[in-house]
Order: sequence, then structure tokens, then C-alpha cells
Amino acid sequence: MDSDKRSLISEIITLAADHGLSLQNNMDFNEMGIDFRIAFATAKDGTPWVLRIPRRDDLAAQIDKEKNILQLARRHLSVAVPDWHIATPSLIAYPLLTDRPVLTFDATTYEVTWYMDRESPLFVPSLAKVLVELHQVSAAQAAASGLPIHTPTSLRQEIAERIVIVKEALGISEALEWRWQKWLDNDVLWPDFTTFVHGDLYAGHILASPEGEVTGLIDWSEGQVSDPSMDFSGHQAVFGDDSLRALVKQYEQLGGRVWDEMVAQAIERQAASPLQYGYFAVRTDSGVHREAAKIQLGVA
Repeated sequence: MDSDKRSLISEIITLAADHGLSLQNNMDFNEMGIDFRIAFATAKDGTPWVLRIPRRDDLAAQIDKEKNILQLARRHLSVAVPDWHIATPSLIAYPLLTDRPVLTFDATTYEVTWYMDRESPLFVPSLAKVLVELHQVSAAQAAASGLPIHTPTSLRQEIAERIVIVKEALGISEALEWRWQKWLDNDVLWPDFTTFVHGDLYAGHILASPEGEVTGLIDWSEGQVSDPSMDFSGHQAVFGDDSLRALVKQYEQLGGRVWDEMVAQAIERQAASPLQYGYFAVRTDSGVHREAAKIQLGVA
């Protein structure tokens, strides 16, 4: 173990102890998160824990919001969500859930590691079931939990405003700006309703058994009432268009509300991911993220 990692582990052990959690002197890390460093540790009583350590000092409001989202999700989903035992501006900690994320990737090499059978016939149907449960949570319940509430009109207004903000701050390639403007102007793509969504759902935030059955959802910081296609776009990015169509079909068969161009909307949502990253980079004023966002925006 190198000295930097030893030092980091020592700092986290001290941080956890300050919150009443005694950890053993071994720890693994997942650096995929933009807002939080994720550590996997074992308490002195043998219980495995997940620790989320904020990367910035301005996440207190986001932590409070996510705590409310988790409480709402836990009441309505048949799968596991994190049960935060510690939730402060400096540390989030909860007992490790049973299964692992569908995949992880190395922050340095970007090598992907799968923890389930990626061809599993169980994955799409079980994910569709969870999405139906999630999207049937009422807007009134979400509003009572303090979540952001979008209407069909405000969905497009938000995207239009972010295009202006990101273009002024970082720049946007002509091809991307044209595609996003065409997307915004195409009425048939957009739903005439909104639902409670996870908001950042992709394989790295979905827990599944090794056989491929979905057993949990993590990282709920983007939970809101919004366009339900948001929860399908990450699937398209990892599993492709055909699997996306199968997921939407299963979702509809299980009672999910769809519209004719839902698949196309999910694809356009995924194509707009550089815009969302660019907006994050501007909002956090991070030099590292601003430069990385410029590459995705085609202006580096």
C-alpha cells in the first residue's frame, strides 16, 4: 500500500470515529463519483460499510435533499436503497447492501469490471419492475419530501437555459448545439407528463445479483419529478438501442406510462449528457471538470 493511500485511510478512520463509527484499518475505494469519494470499509464488529466523503464543502443542502429522497424511495420500492446511519456535511455512512453494482470502472484506466452476467435474461424485466414502482410515486409525495418538481414546460426551459449558460462559459460545438436545439424544438419527443425519477440511473448505480436480477438502487442525489426518459437514457448508453427498446416494452407491459417517442427521447437525453456535465463544471467552478467538459462539448 502506498503512503498516499495509507494517509487517506487514516484520515477516513479518524473521520468515522468522530461520528461514532469504529473501522478496521483496511479500505477499498471507488472514485467514479463526481461529488463524493466512495470508500468500502469494515467496522470493528465485522459489519461492512459504505462511506461517502464529500469532495467539496458546498454539499450540505444536497445531502439533506438526498436523505429525504431515500426515505421516500424506501417506502415505495421493493428493492434495497441505502439506509443512512450517518449523514453530515462531512460524512455519509450506511451498511453495505447485499449485492454489487452491475459494473464499475477504474478512474485511471477506465477499465470496466462487470459483476453480473451482462446477457442475463433477468436484468431487463427486473429493472422494468423497479422503474414502474419508482415512477408511480406521486408528485404530491415528492413535493412533500422537498424534491424539485418539473412540469412538461419547465423541462425544456431548463435545457434551453443550460445551453445558454454552458455555451457562454465553456463553448459548445456547432454540431452538438444544433442537435440539442433540434431536440428541444421537436414536440413529439417530449412527454406531456412528469414522474418521480432517480435522475442519474445507469449500470453503476444499479445493484444486481450475479445472475442479473436487480436488487437495489444507489446514489439518489438527482431524484426529482421530471421526464421519465431520464431513467432510461443510462441504460441505452451501456446496453444499446435494442436493449433500451426491450426495457421500454417491458416497462409498458408492467403498467409504466409511455408515449410514442419515448425511446427516441431517451436516446436524445443520453446525447445531451455533455451538456449536463458542462453545467456541473460551470456550477462547481472546477478547473479539472471544466477542461474535461470542454472535450465532451467538442471545443477543447
